[in-house]
Amino acid sequence: MAGPEGFDWTTRKGGEVVITHRGRQATTLRGDKAADFLQDMEALDGDGQQHEMARLTGNYRRGNERLAKSHPRNG
Repeated sequence: MAGPEGFDWTTRKGGEVVITHRGRQATTLRGDKAADFLQDMEALDGDGQQHEMARLTGNYRRGNERLAKSHPRNG
C-alpha cells in the first residue's frame, strides 16, 4: 500500500506554515504548532514528511475505503 503523497508546505511572514495537497490549501499552522511542524520536518525523510502532513490535515487513508465503497448501503 502506497503512502500519502501530493503534500507540500511553505512558510509565510510571521511564522505561519501553509500545507497544500495537490496544489490546494489544506491547512494553516500558526504559533507553536507551526514551530513544532518545522522542527519535525527537519528530522523526517520525504515519506515521513508526507505522512506527517497527511496526519495534520486529516487527509489520511484509513484503509477501509474499498470496503465502504462496496457496502450495499452505499451502492
